Amino acid sequence: MAHHHHTHDHTEGGSDTAIDWADMATMLETQAELLAPLYARALAWLAESVPEPGLIVDAGSGPGVVSCQFAETFPGARVVAVDGSAPLLERAGARAERLGFADRFGTLAGDLPSVLAELEYPADLLWAARSLHHLGDQGAALTAFADRLAPGGTLALLEGGLPSRFLPRDIGFGRPGLQARIDAVEAEWFERMRVGLPGAVTGEENWPAMLTAAGLRHTSTRTFLLDLPAPVSDAARAHVAASLTRLRDACADGIDPEDRATLDRLLDPEDEASVHHRPDVFVLSAHTVYTAVRVAG
Repeated sequence: MAHHHHTHDHTEGGSDTAIDWADMATMLETQAELLAPLYARALAWLAESVPEPGLIVDAGSGPGVVSCQFAETFPGARVVAVDGSAPLLERAGARAERLGFADRFGTLAGDLPSVLAELEYPADLLWAARSLHHLGDQGAALTAFADRLAPGGTLALLEGGLPSRFLPRDIGFGRPGLQARIDAVEAEWFERMRVGLPGAVTGEENWPAMLTAAGLRHTSTRTFLLDLPAPVSDAARAHVAASLTRLRDACADGIDPEDRATLDRLLDPEDEASVHHRPDVFVLSAHTVYTAVRVAG
């Protein structure tokens, strides 16, 4: 994938790549809520080819924000949120209860992809949003995902996209191009995370080709844009601050001192030039969804 500015879905790898999912629950929820318009367009696109699924599985669901969007978009479907974090699944179940979906919403805790064998029925639509790349052997995991599809069922994989942008190239202090340099540092972090996964297998991440190799057919690709121009809402501003804070902390060793000082100023609520106050903060993000079908027979 070209970019890795995202939430991660399992605690793996070395000490500098470990992630505490329960601790990140609030951030995961608020980020998914901010991205809700993008997900809504992605789900509407899926509904064109999978109009009435009986069972939808969200593999790597986190706290269930998108799982509940599936329940809303497909009122005739049962939705199962699957994740390795029980605390996040508790939040997913509570959200479904609040929104009135509890009677057709379930959760399944365990490690992907093996936990999918516990599904009572094969899925008509299996959604995996940036969870696959936390599995060491992505090709084997895709095959396992495909095996849990009903004949004619669709696998929808959200991976890749483009780097998110929050600020102009030149923000008036520090060296211009801060976010591009952070992208490069984060890409190195991501590679360390991938190499540290159990059973890690390297290979070209050509998702349509990998879906075909997993035995699926009729691949399709669509990219969806979230464009929140300046001035942004308080929720978007909080998302930017949380995202930059996570990047500063996770990639601290790779960011040079000048850029760290710039980030510190951007994240200081007392500084008028910080993302908490500056009028030029925006959110621009592109997420790519790949689909393929398990052909009957």
